[in-house]
Amino acid sequence: MPLNMTKVAYGAKSMEELHGWFATRGDTAKLTTRYLPKRHAEMIGGSLYWIYKHQLVARSPILAFEEAEGGKTHIVISTTLIDVYPVPRRAHQGWRYLAAEDAPRDLADGEDVGDVMPGGLAGKLAKLGLV
Repeated sequence: MPLNMTKVAYGAKSMEELHGWFATRGDTAKLTTRYLPKRHAEMIGGSLYWIYKHQLVARSPILAFEEAEGGKTHIVISTTLIDVYPVPRRAHQGWRYLAAEDAPRDLADGEDVGDVMPGGLAGKLAKLGLV
């Protein structure tokens, strides 16, 4: 199974805005990071999961890693943003690895983010053993 990563959707004011970031960019987008992840080969075919309001809410498939100017690295992702079942996740700087077994499931066709329980509430109920 491919390895995934998480990243905060810094600056996004809504899910619509997050989707809008990729709407006009063609098929791929490049995110610049300071260092090439040590496990980058395992992440090709995985996804970059976006954190919005302390929840994993969507994912973008990772297509490649490319060298960028100044010794930095481009993470090449698909601009197809796939909504996932919201799962609580603390905000962090940069990116973090996410194992496939810890990744949330994709929302089903016709299922809306508003149709599922908010991540914060789901997390609290899960701690109580109610979900």
